[in-house]
Amino acid sequence: MDTINVALIGQGFMGRSHSNAWGQVAKFFKPPIKPIMHTSFGQPGVDPDPAGFAANWGWKNVSTDWESVVKNPEIGLVDIVTPNYMHAPVAKAAIAAGKHVACEKPIAGTLADAREMVEAAKKANVKTFVWFNYRRCPAVALAHLLVKQGKLGEIRHVRAAYLQDWADENVPLVWRFDKNLAGSGAHGDLNAHIVDMTRFVTGLEITEIAGAIAETFIKKRRLPSAGSTGAIVSGGAGKEEWGDVTVDDTVLFLARFSNGAVASFEAARQATGNQNRNMFEINGTKGALKFDFERMNELLFYDATLPRAVQGWTNIMVTHAPDHPYIANWWPDAHIIGYEHGFVNQAYDILRVIAGQEPVVPIPDFEDAYQTQRVLEAALISARERRPVKLEEVY
Repeated sequence: MDTINVALIGQGFMGRSHSNAWGQVAKFFKPPIKPIMHTSFGQPGVDPDPAGFAANWGWKNVSTDWESVVKNPEIGLVDIVTPNYMHAPVAKAAIAAGKHVACEKPIAGTLADAREMVEAAKKANVKTFVWFNYRRCPAVALAHLLVKQGKLGEIRHVRAAYLQDWADENVPLVWRFDKNLAGSGAHGDLNAHIVDMTRFVTGLEITEIAGAIAETFIKKRRLPSAGSTGAIVSGGAGKEEWGDVTVDDTVLFLARFSNGAVASFEAARQATGNQNRNMFEINGTKGALKFDFERMNELLFYDATLPRAVQGWTNIMVTHAPDHPYIANWWPDAHIIGYEHGFVNQAYDILRVIAGQEPVVPIPDFEDAYQTQRVLEAALISARERRPVKLEEVY
């Protein structure tokens, strides 16, 4: 079997998720190329133990110099899991060195950086990928296939929300609350996922933001006292020093899709009682779908073509092989899968595309992710200027 050497740029929460994926993919799938976990980069002062991380997760080498890693002729694929502000410089350097590049979402901290990444990728003979991992949940992949088969008819209405409750006053000022490092707050972190998912499932593009609101409830936070712990709230307990929060805690916006369908999007990090409620509802003329990641192995489907007497929501347990995407490589019926499996599924599709094969379901490249970034930017403009914004205005 052919192999490809992978370099991981960054550690922390996403570093763990990606490391697990690269370590597991050839055990559960039969990819056309086998990934070799070659080098892990840890950032001094940010990642507390780069060597310990690499040894624990199975990386053969460790480095604190990302530039030398991406230029290493032995590396074939660079996987970027740093804070958002580092996505563009690392990706552009890797592309210039002729490497395939996979990057966490959002594609970049700013739209300008995202555009430069797309332009660099277009000029180079390399493959690019963005880790919108929720596309690889079997239930979301099935929703995409059902819409493609015409089961919903003409889509009229979309509702999407991604709600979490971890960002209370006790959380210190980690990088996710710093605009210079993250680009935006809940918006780029959470709305990015649901914009991508609804574009993916419906096959439609968003053409207008009709209105938006953004709010930061906690204006100041204690400075963190430690580096990354590998958790989403990394940074340790807060010091007695305080700093300004420069990103949003929540962003809500209304939108219109290319076929005239209307939509609402909502992202929040302080939605009490919602731990990771990543959800959408899509209503069409022939049927409807509902998904909630807190019940990730289930998809609700409403078939409006049935006689009215027997119409109702069907709760599909999306764990039956071979009818449900990816499941044939996992467990028997109703032996449910979890969060980490979406990353393994994506690693498999990345390796398929690099080998010239089709992915199980479409996988976003930099250009695709840039379209989601344009929507995010349009929503922020709409919130700031309190007006509708057409996507044709935003490049």
